[in-house]
Amino acid sequence: MSLPGAIPTILIADDDRSIRTVLTQALGRAGYQVRSTQMAATLWRWVEEGEGDLVITDVVMPDENGLDLVPRIRRLRPDLRVIVMSAQSTLLTAVKAAQRGAFDYLPKPFDLKELLAVVGRALASPLPLVERPAAADGESEERLPLIGRSAAMQEIYRTIARLTTTDLTTMVIGESGTGKELVARALHDYGRRRGGPFVAINMAAIPRELIESELFGHERGAFTGATSRSPGRFEQAAGGTLFLDEIGDMPPDAQTRLLRVLQEGEFTSVGGRQAIRANVRIIAATHRDLRQAIRQGLFREDLFYRLNVVPIRLPPLRERAEDIPELARHFLDRASEPGAAPKTLDEGARLALMAYRWPGNVRELENLMRRLAALYPQEVIGREVIESELVDVAAATMPEPAPAATASESLARAVERHIMHFLAAHRDGLAPSDIYDQVLAEVERPLIEMTLAATRGNQIKAAAMLGLNRNTLRKKIRDLDIQVLRGVS
Repeated sequence: MSLPGAIPTILIADDDRSIRTVLTQALGRAGYQVRSTQMAATLWRWVEEGEGDLVITDVVMPDENGLDLVPRIRRLRPDLRVIVMSAQSTLLTAVKAAQRGAFDYLPKPFDLKELLAVVGRALASPLPLVERPAAADGESEERLPLIGRSAAMQEIYRTIARLTTTDLTTMVIGESGTGKELVARALHDYGRRRGGPFVAINMAAIPRELIESELFGHERGAFTGATSRSPGRFEQAAGGTLFLDEIGDMPPDAQTRLLRVLQEGEFTSVGGRQAIRANVRIIAATHRDLRQAIRQGLFREDLFYRLNVVPIRLPPLRERAEDIPELARHFLDRASEPGAAPKTLDEGARLALMAYRWPGNVRELENLMRRLAALYPQEVIGREVIESELVDVAAATMPEPAPAATASESLARAVERHIMHFLAAHRDGLAPSDIYDQVLAEVERPLIEMTLAATRGNQIKAAAMLGLNRNTLRKKIRDLDIQVLRGVS
């Protein structure tokens, strides 16, 4: 350990020479002293001898798993901070690193600026001396509830890992089908309340007049039909986690009662007088814009801030397309019949999946893989199958078109009639200020879609037919969310 005022020494353990070289040079330029090794045994010897102010260790090394070193370092030298880095960029790796006492976890490949920032925080921050809960035995990647190695998912893994030793109220935000309940279950399963129950309630699926009874329970005779006492979800989740899904659909009266529970830590059942202690961790989720709901008077602002202590935003699948092949493989393997030859996707199929916009997100991808496993006998599934399935889905979900123009009606007259319908639908005075853009988009979209269909997706030919620059056409395709499923770009 360095003396006060001395230059900090950083110990690096990684079996990849190039990683050791890059880290040594970057940390050296930042003003630190560095010692590096490829062996866990050498790192442990340095720690035993009292060397170093910070450890950066890989997980997979020739002689020992770096994660197994972390609790030993914590026991021997509680003041020595440890940063874990790994190419095994999964939720389980991040959680294990946090549970065993690592200061932080960095997935490979990492940004050097981010690593230097983490190093600075580690050297400047006191390390908590609390014991972390041990990871459950027998866990493997096959049991992971969340899959993906994109930068967005890595940040979610790190956030979940940091929350495993807390009971902080968390708000999970994301579109339908992105996996909000999976995040809630991960926070429970890897957290310190994992021995208790996980209870979920969907606010949108319960009649508004029954939500308070469902949440807080009711006493006998509290209302017509209440023939006996019934515990609510808060009591059922005692000692564990209560997941409030679609919190944006909670009615105002229930919002007020929930706010009191969060403020006072206790509640009373419907028709009851005895206060009951709320011994739960609350995780809420929504696909709605709650700030907009607050402005509209539909959601309490004070409740929002009570729930939004730690926000976790789940990106839609279209924002993490690089995760699609891994997700598809996982779902396809899980959907295959036991003992059957495993199905795989060829390169063209994977590219088609990555080019699709996935309005239903991960849930839609999972359903597609189930369909492929059940309906297609071939072991290798190609691009044609994927495109056919996605076209069928798009056709089945296409909204009703506007009333068509007659054969003798001019384009200008059709547009005029469409605008009149549009304005009539907004007689309340709340018409948006971008009518021009909306109408223009509705004219451009079918024109571009029909041209692309005529050229079988060939954007070069389509641009020539439309009289547009190819880059301009690409931008319009992106801005209008037009799906190009066939041909070349």
